[in-house]
Amino acid sequence: MAVAGRSPSSAMTRLMLGRTLERICKGVLLLCLLHFIIMMILYFDVYSQRFDLFSRFNNGRNGSRNNVSGAGSGHHYYYYNLSRPNATLASYLATGEQLVPSLQPENNQTPSPKPLPPCPENPPGLVGRLLIEFSSQMTMERVQKENPNVTEGGRYTPPDCRPRWKVAIIIPFRHRENHLKYWLHYLHPILRRQRIDYGIYIINQLGEETFNRAKLLNVGYTEALKDAEYDCFIFSDVDLIPMDDRNLYHCYDQPRHFAIAMDKFGFRLPYAGYFGGVSGLSKKQFLKINGFPNEYWGWGGEDDDIYNRITLNGMKVSRPDVRIGRYRMIKHERDKHNEPNPQRFNKIQNTKNTMKKDGISSLTYRVVQVKRYPLYTNISVEIGKPPPRPFKG
Repeated sequence: MAVAGRSPSSAMTRLMLGRTLERICKGVLLLCLLHFIIMMILYFDVYSQRFDLFSRFNNGRNGSRNNVSGAGSGHHYYYYNLSRPNATLASYLATGEQLVPSLQPENNQTPSPKPLPPCPENPPGLVGRLLIEFSSQMTMERVQKENPNVTEGGRYTPPDCRPRWKVAIIIPFRHRENHLKYWLHYLHPILRRQRIDYGIYIINQLGEETFNRAKLLNVGYTEALKDAEYDCFIFSDVDLIPMDDRNLYHCYDQPRHFAIAMDKFGFRLPYAGYFGGVSGLSKKQFLKINGFPNEYWGWGGEDDDIYNRITLNGMKVSRPDVRIGRYRMIKHERDKHNEPNPQRFNKIQNTKNTMKKDGISSLTYRVVQVKRYPLYTNISVEIGKPPPRPFKG
């Protein structure tokens, strides 16, 4: 029997509507729950970023708290809303103007530079065999333009590595201005490619007394140490240019002879004990032989005396490969007041007896002028004159 006022169709419609509403409510609840979970994830992500930023900020403030005193301290602190869309800590750090002070060096603090790596034993920029010629016109202005990285006094330090040696290159000198231009023209680029920390010292003998190469080298050693803490000394004639930049101008475990194959000797060593032209000793090696002799006035003999000093003190001369140790000499006439020393052979035979009392320990001279040019340091000195020769009756 049917209930009065209700039809079967209307009851069914209400039932279906109720089930539909129930499904809609469940869907809405599910979406709300999903939305809540997403919001919580985003909230904790942003909160962790804010906490990281402000912890760094507070650490920076604590490090400089003693220097902060109210608004007039000169420090400005910035707070950022990292909860905005797409905001991340990295996006703020990428903008220099928005960096918080704790992430920037203070105005009165210098950030510690990273330690440089050691310079490679075989520098990668070397050329090898070089074409050396002396026919083109050379000027100091040209050489200076070619070497803008060389600082006053002829100093250079590699900017990207830490050299093993600090090298003073010492040249005995008098009336060789034209040779010096060529030497500087070729050697500065070679030394820079070799990644050497170096300074160049021209030791100029004043006056017209007899030339004394070895004594000038002793002067150069002494004066260079007043400039910097050099631990390696290379002694070079101004007319000798290396023909290969693999002939590295630094010191070695044993005293070094660089110029072993000059063109004037047919690119051969003239004799086994030859130690002339260009040589190098560490500070320790130099002091061990009491430096160089002071009593060789005129041309010749002092290199053989130095060779004797080295061997008598238990050291050996090291040399580069003959293919690398090649040199060209600038042709010139023999210098006036540098005639061959007639006493050189007798002196060489007495090295063992004289080396302890004649050397760096007995050096006397007077510095007249020190002038620093863009490409070298010139030290003009008076070194005295030779003793009178014994009368031959």
